[in-house]
Amino acid sequence: MESIAGRVALVTGGGRGIGRAIALALARAGADVAVAARSVPEIEAVAAEIQGLGRRSLFLPLDVLDRAALAGAPAEVARSLGPVEILVNDAGVHASAPVHGTADATWDGTLAVNVTAPFLLLRAALPGMYGRRFGRVVNVASVAGRVGLRYGAAYAASKHALVGLTRSAALEGASRGVTVNALCPGWVETRMMDEAVDAIVEATGRSREEALAAMLSGCPRGKASTPEEVAEVALLLATSPAITGQCFLVDGGEIQR
Repeated sequence: MESIAGRVALVTGGGRGIGRAIALALARAGADVAVAARSVPEIEAVAAEIQGLGRRSLFLPLDVLDRAALAGAPAEVARSLGPVEILVNDAGVHASAPVHGTADATWDGTLAVNVTAPFLLLRAALPGMYGRRFGRVVNVASVAGRVGLRYGAAYAASKHALVGLTRSAALEGASRGVTVNALCPGWVETRMMDEAVDAIVEATGRSREEALAAMLSGCPRGKASTPEEVAEVALLLATSPAITGQCFLVDGGEIQR
């Protein structure tokens, strides 16, 4: 593992859940971290936590549907902290509907957030990484980027696309000092999981306990991962020069292929 002390990271979706855990893990490893999301109070709080760890931080209000803001985000971070050397694309949305019942807006919006936004940030950050011959990119995908998802075609398609982007960018960056990898978590103790439980309860009339048990029935570990457990793998990818083009399952053994 290489030291990332003094490196500058940009983490989208950094106000809560997996993004927050990754931002804090990077800071504990010595990185200065820009935390980006739409919710200003949340990213302000995370930035304050990072500063409490003795690292520099920036809270960056960012709507990942704003193409101009995405294109300018690396330069904005550079003005405050320095050039972006570690990029974590965590911001994402989930959508649940059968294929025949998926609305145009749901399809377009899911792909815009989960695929197009990471692509635009990556495209904006790569030239600087290539010029410095150092870069670490971690895209937060999902087990749905490896397998199909019943009633989740838009989400699964977007995460499969993010995995494809990861692998292609990794091939281009490998000789230029840039690694690009993806995390593919299963269920994680986040707001998205809570919302999924609520949806099952509403649709089936089950109790929350029954709904959660059904969701986790395919996980040999028998429980969801924590954001901190996912962040540990992200930190490995941010500190390894040898791992690139890989999709790391963090799912308690649910998917074994």
